[in-house]
Amino acid sequence: MKTDMMAQTPPMGWNSWNTFFDQYDEKLIFDTADAMVEQGLLAAGYEYLIIDDCWSMRERDAAGKLVPNPEKFPGGIKAVADYVHSKGLKFGIYSCCGVRTCAGYPGSFEHEFSDAAQFAGWGVDYLKYDNCYRPRTMTSSMLYRRMSMALRQSGRDILLAACQWGTEDVHQWIRSSGAHTFRSTIDIQDAWKSIEAIASSQMENQCFNGPGCFNDMDMLVVGMYGKGLNPETSIGGCSDEEYQTHFALWAMMNSPLIIGCDIRNMSEKTKEILTNPDIIALNQDPECRSCYRIDVYGNPDTFVLVKPLSDGNYALGFFNFSDVAAKVSLDFWDMGLSCAFGQGMRFHDCFTHEDMGIQKEFFAPTVASHGCRVYRCSIAED
Repeated sequence: MKTDMMAQTPPMGWNSWNTFFDQYDEKLIFDTADAMVEQGLLAAGYEYLIIDDCWSMRERDAAGKLVPNPEKFPGGIKAVADYVHSKGLKFGIYSCCGVRTCAGYPGSFEHEFSDAAQFAGWGVDYLKYDNCYRPRTMTSSMLYRRMSMALRQSGRDILLAACQWGTEDVHQWIRSSGAHTFRSTIDIQDAWKSIEAIASSQMENQCFNGPGCFNDMDMLVVGMYGKGLNPETSIGGCSDEEYQTHFALWAMMNSPLIIGCDIRNMSEKTKEILTNPDIIALNQDPECRSCYRIDVYGNPDTFVLVKPLSDGNYALGFFNFSDVAAKVSLDFWDMGLSCAFGQGMRFHDCFTHEDMGIQKEFFAPTVASHGCRVYRCSIAED
């Protein structure tokens, strides 16, 4: 096994929870696997198809094993994994470190090694591991270490996505637990305020990101438009401008890109946002450098994110969280590039995919309310 080679860049995929809640079955998963290939999502880098909570029966069997719901999965979970694999995708499943999952199904507490072996036997490649209903005397750090150990002994490479919610100083210890990603926030909602709050809360935690263990700001709500079946997630929907900003923030901040909409019925704009090769390249840059924030004088709702890239270029994201359009300015000397050096920045627009030539000393695009502009830039002679 080469477990230490997993998650060298943020994982990309699709998860059932945000849109389908507990209303999914074998056919929906098969159709979604087909759509991931036909819609070009696999080609764009989205390789994991993950079923979330509510896939099992309410009780374990007499041998203590998890039992897939036969009405939802008449062929069993291995048949689902086999179909997903036949499409060139990887298969993910859900469990929880507590006695019960968040929806009240059997959790993996005190069953870690047997569950890990069961998942490996089914062909699971990714485990989303939640944090509900654990005994009050147990720390989540111990329980995530335990499941990590179980997965590493299972005989199969299984990515551990720790859905820990950002409690108990998780940023300080999660990498050493062996987890490959860690949820650092409460559940996202299909609403701009939720996107804004989550992104703002994690900017100071960028230093904890890196190959092998990524800060997961929760699944994407791009393209949901308030139509999901999950009453906690599907609030009212966002505009395409807000969804584009959401995607750019998650990409720039090295969050896993896990789609949550119904990809069988994506709008053209949703597909354009989710498959934008210039934005995905920033998220999947081999060095996975953290970005840093430069605030704009006089407007606390506007800022620039700067992300160094492995080829010597820089990603510059100009963001406007205010309710009106605003000019978002960046003086290049705030990045360390003095005008005395006789150099400027050559801009490539990551949304229009056009080269914009060299900008000198500063750049100040007008950005729509709740919008952004993102550029890939290189230092160039003035």
